[in-house]
Amino acid sequence: MTLSIAASILYLSHLLPGNVVWKALSVSPLALLAWLRRERLLALALALGSLGDVLLDLDPTLFVAGLGAFLAGHLVYTTLWVRSWPRPLRLPWTPIAVLLVSVVGLCAWLIPSLGGMAVPVVFYMLAITAMVASAMLTGLPWVVAGAVLFLISDSLLGIHKFRTAVPYRDFLVWTTYYLGQVAIALGYLMHKPGESGAERGP
Repeated sequence: MTLSIAASILYLSHLLPGNVVWKALSVSPLALLAWLRRERLLALALALGSLGDVLLDLDPTLFVAGLGAFLAGHLVYTTLWVRSWPRPLRLPWTPIAVLLVSVVGLCAWLIPSLGGMAVPVVFYMLAITAMVASAMLTGLPWVVAGAVLFLISDSLLGIHKFRTAVPYRDFLVWTTYYLGQVAIALGYLMHKPGESGAERGP
């Protein structure tokens, strides 16, 4: 965890050369931690996030490949959250409604500026929305907070890339993303479904 935090700070601050290396070392230790705790799906989702980080930082032409890595990560996260839902399932209608309205509004605002990227970006937004909504149903507060932060980060990135400049974009996108991944990883590992005594799915 110390390596992850240090690498994240070095990446954000540009104090040392090799930014792509520090970016890779920010989330990958979280994936290793999850793997060592035998949480394979969590480890895979985090590893895909780290791969996406590297692809986006290596070359602008790898944007779609990076998007694909993150998309795969969201699908893995969604699978993990669905498997972690409590029984009986309680639906937090208000947060989910706010989520859906916000994402639909954002997509409607961005679509005119997306051009040929409209289909992959909208599909990606659907995937991350499903990930956040399924996280909300787990009843794990830090996982929910992390998923929302991840969505905020990607929304800011999309706004900056396709619509209008976001002040302090690098700082805001990275901090919300990194803190989101940390909250998801530690929130799940520290309070895994079934440890609270509640009956959960397999």
